[in-house]
Formats: sequence, C-alpha cells, structure tokens
Amino acid sequence: MPAMQIRPATPADAAFLADIDGTIESTRYLHLDRSGEDLAPAWHIEERPLRQRLISPNPLDDNACFLLRQITAGSDEGLALVAEHENLIVACLIAQPRPHTNTLRLIDLRVDYDQRRQGLGFSLLCQAIQHARQLQLRAVSAQTFTNNIPAARFLLKLGFHLTGLDTHRHSNHDLVKESVTLFWHAALD
Repeated sequence: MPAMQIRPATPADAAFLADIDGTIESTRYLHLDRSGEDLAPAWHIEERPLRQRLISPNPLDDNACFLLRQITAGSDEGLALVAEHENLIVACLIAQPRPHTNTLRLIDLRVDYDQRRQGLGFSLLCQAIQHARQLQLRAVSAQTFTNNIPAARFLLKLGFHLTGLDTHRHSNHDLVKESVTLFWHAALD
C-alpha cells in the first residue's frame, strides 16, 4: 500500500482542494445557555444530542482557496500543506500568522471523508504547531462551530483550550441555529 506524503502545497494544488470530501457528520452538538446581563454575562456549555443527525457537506470556502493561492505564490505569508495518497490530494491545512496577536491562525484543516482516522489531521496540525514554534509565536488559534463536535474533540485532543465564543458572527440568530462560533487556542510558551 503506497504511503501518504505530506508536502507543501503548490499553486496547482488549489484546483484539487474542492475534491476533498470535508463532510461533517455528528449526532451531538455543544448547547449554550446564557445567564447574566450587560457586563456580567455567563455561559454554560454542555454537549447534547442533536435533534437529527448532522451531515453537512462543508465545502472549502473561496477565501481559503484564495489564501492558499496567495501563500503558494509567495504573495502572502502562511503555511499551506497537502497530504497526497496515490497521486490524489486527500487532506490540506491552511494557516496564517497574525503578527498583531503573535499567533498562527488555522484557516482550514480538512481530511477527505474516506481517509479519516489515519492520523492525517493530527500530522498536519502538529506540523502547523511546529511551524508556529519556529516563528516564535505564542499560540495557534482555531475556530469551530458548536455543531461540529468532531472538530472540537480533535482540538481538545491536541491541547487546544476553548477561549471564547461569538453568538452573532454570521447572523443575529447563530445561538438559535445552534451554530455559534467557538474560539480555540493552543499556547506554545
């Protein structure tokens, strides 16, 4: 069986990223309850079952594709890695340093649905963490949604801590739709 190869992405790889099946599948979500008012809000987060199984196609967004092209062309700073198996791209990671916060922000990490649970995501994220250490950054940051429990568990497994949330990032009804943005950090110092 041919081995997986993780390598820096090239400009030509951008055309194949849409072929990575990034489907999110879950039966659970993180439920948020808010209490308190004004300058004293409090949040309680609890894992709960979803009303129905989540199967979301999770396509790579245009901004991530554009950033990958910018990084691989040398027009922007960042890290772009792909994993290749039998001449097919089956995973990718896109990250970008944020000098104003001294962090490396994980823009996207995806592993093809059929290639999951083989350590690809772990290997890619470990390389990003090592890259951040080489740049002497203080942390790696990431974002997930409350309805993406697999991503939350994955980040926890790699030493990330939940550091915040945004209930209005995409609409005024994110909390009602159970798709609140969660912010994660893995401290490197």
